[in-house]
Amino acid sequence: MACAFVQHLTSRVAWPAMADRGSSNLQIKVTLDGLRPPIWRRLVVVGDATLFHLHLALQVAMGWENYHLHCFRIDGVRYGPDERGGGFDLDDVDESGVSVAQVFADVDRGSYDYDFGDGWEHRLLVEKRDVPLAPGAAAICTGGKRACPPEDCGGIWGYANMLDALGDLAHPEREETLEWLGENFDPESFDLETVNARLKLISIEPSPR
Repeated sequence: MACAFVQHLTSRVAWPAMADRGSSNLQIKVTLDGLRPPIWRRLVVVGDATLFHLHLALQVAMGWENYHLHCFRIDGVRYGPDERGGGFDLDDVDESGVSVAQVFADVDRGSYDYDFGDGWEHRLLVEKRDVPLAPGAAAICTGGKRACPPEDCGGIWGYANMLDALGDLAHPEREETLEWLGENFDPESFDLETVNARLKLISIEPSPR
């Protein structure tokens, strides 16, 4: 099933146009902090995309559902939605007003925080620049490992406890965990084809100027 929030956004979110689609495209590896073995994804993103569009791509690639607040922290600056309150400082920079190429012009590393309650922290690493993208593509996922933790599972420690329960037939929380995750949940699963199909649901038509 495609992410509901992506289907909702296709009608109102567009990726920016780009004259030369290889000039500033970035290959970015995103790794979820604190879990071993690591959960990671590799994306190639149009450099002219805003940080808001990168947020959408990260939600799709990781497997989150966009239920919670988020922010980026790059080169000492915090970027987030153009909203005040709800955990955001007045000094936050609007993520929809800066491009991916712009914020990573002089640095290769940053972070992406999602769900300030559960505290999911993702490390962002720019591995390559000027990476070609097929015509019409705004972002693609080229690789990844392991399933994303479910929403509202209690952060790193809550998810680790769930994995312990899954692996122990005698665990007192095993039945409750199976009910939460579903019988078919596989923590080692990652479906690259499905991720890229979902990324295509986000419109790449030029935004109105």
